[in-house]
Amino acid sequence: MSRSLRVLGIDPGLTRCGIGVVDVSPNRTASLVHVGVARSAPTDPIEKRLAAIAAGIREVLLTHQPHVVAVERVFAQNNRHSVMGTAQASGIALLLAAEHGLTAATHTPSEVKAAITGYGSADKRQVQTMVARVLRLDALPQPADAADALAIALCHAWRGGAGPVPGETALTPAQKAWRDAEKRRTPPTRVARTHVRSGA
Repeated sequence: MSRSLRVLGIDPGLTRCGIGVVDVSPNRTASLVHVGVARSAPTDPIEKRLAAIAAGIREVLLTHQPHVVAVERVFAQNNRHSVMGTAQASGIALLLAAEHGLTAATHTPSEVKAAITGYGSADKRQVQTMVARVLRLDALPQPADAADALAIALCHAWRGGAGPVPGETALTPAQKAWRDAEKRRTPPTRVARTHVRSGA
């Protein structure tokens, strides 16, 4: 019997760093292992803030022993200060993955949204709703940073980390849209828009 892939997803941030761990089986069904946020005080010096984020990620690595780490890729924003903090937290996450001998991958926000909802421009509420549905949660994961971390972990597993899909019955509509788009080498957002408008 094939074992599940355990993915640690990280939504990097200096004040709040989302951390989520999921187990994804070869048929791409998923279950929640851990979700939380590592925090640092904005009033603390930068080295102390980075140490706090590192401690939070390190604790999850040691406790839950993931097989791979997935981090949201830093992209340009108008707020240069915010980008700097996000990049620093991202670097900490990637460094810790290397220290634990784990493969690390990065995914853009649009890649994550497309993988989870089938639509690359989905809003946070749509992402949270789909994450809760996929993981069979009674409530939407909170805060948003934590939900994003779970989405990043699922995105990585579904984009090839969890192995081949033996049949279609276990796939959600969003997963089918993503897989079909990859097969045809067309943008997944094009498939997703048809899916959303049809009300499926």
